[in-house]
Amino acid sequence: MMCARCGHEALDKLADSPVPGVWEVFQCRQCLYTWRTTEPARRVLRDAYPEEFKMTPEDIANAIEVPTVPPLRAA
Repeated sequence: MMCARCGHEALDKLADSPVPGVWEVFQCRQCLYTWRTTEPARRVLRDAYPEEFKMTPEDIANAIEVPTVPPLRAA
């Protein structure tokens, strides 16, 4: 298995479905793309992933920093 977005093969399994064997969640170690195995092919297979959203190692190295999530506002 490889990342649909960047083609990297180092993945981490983040979760399993509460009902065993229904789905798994994976995350790419290189680009941090995360998906559940029950997503459609265009989200989980490199060959079916939209070309305009594929990333190269150069794209990843030059990506802007992802902003942090601000703290929740008090109610």
